[in-house]
Amino acid sequence: MAAWVTRIEGLDRLRDQLEALVPELEEAAKRATKDSAEAVRDDTRRTVRVDTGNLRDKVDIHYSDEGRTAEVGWKDRHDWYASINEHGTRRIPANPALGPALEAERTRFEERLRTEVRKVLRG
Repeated sequence: MAAWVTRIEGLDRLRDQLEALVPELEEAAKRATKDSAEAVRDDTRRTVRVDTGNLRDKVDIHYSDEGRTAEVGWKDRHDWYASINEHGTRRIPANPALGPALEAERTRFEERLRTEVRKVLRG
């Protein structure tokens, strides 16, 4: 029985090249996160119920984890009624804006991330 010996050259160099891409890939992920968060915020602003305009004007993005995580919504304690508009009550019908915007962006985020990663890899 014959034995095959395979020798792969250049693995160390390939590993170094891949490690060098990590910072660029992290930045790509941050760009995709930012673009998606802005899309959710903008879509929410377009569809939120407007009485005084406060909810439309105050929906915002809050970043953490050095820009890798984004939360879109209302942070001001005076904007408690955003939840009422989003979910409704027994007497007030729901008029969701943030939830549908998040759901619509869910599938777009994957494509945004793929596009950003491809830019880095083709670089």
